Amino acid sequence: MKRTLYFFVLLLLVTTCAPIYVNYDFEKNADFSKYKTYNYFGDIQTGLSDLDTKRLLDVLDLKMKEKGLTLSNNPDFYIDIKSSEFQAAQRNTVGVGVGGGGRNVGGGISIGLPIGQANVNRQIIFDFVDEDGIGLFWQAVSESSFNPNAIPEKREARLSAIVEKVLAKYPPK
Repeated sequence: MKRTLYFFVLLLLVTTCAPIYVNYDFEKNADFSKYKTYNYFGDIQTGLSDLDTKRLLDVLDLKMKEKGLTLSNNPDFYIDIKSSEFQAAQRNTVGVGVGGGGRNVGGGISIGLPIGQANVNRQIIFDFVDEDGIGLFWQAVSESSFNPNAIPEKREARLSAIVEKVLAKYPPK
């Protein structure tokens, strides 16, 4: 019980400290009621480390099961996951300027100096593909901050929060 409470508090801290942004898109003609089983593409290249890929797939399997979907060798659709990391634009700066003038003529120059480190963000794209039907029928693109030096528990909590938010609007209403 303590471990579950600890995990929940850790998940809450991680999700409240840094927002997760998700954009959704889907095929308007897709019949989502027919999709009951899924699997992952055999050649999936997530762009994550092997351990983070395992964490992500474990969390995704758990959340898909909660939604009533089953992992199958003969699935109704396949899931593809791609990710990339990038540095967010520096937003904290201090302006420094120098200027002068006289006899109705003036001039100056100023620059913004960055303060602190740039944030590392990660974008993860989830594609749901019906290979026997309409192809790509649902997509979610998540973007959130990422700490490459995080401990495994924090990584798992962050990936869990991402998957939770990504699947919040699946299937679309």
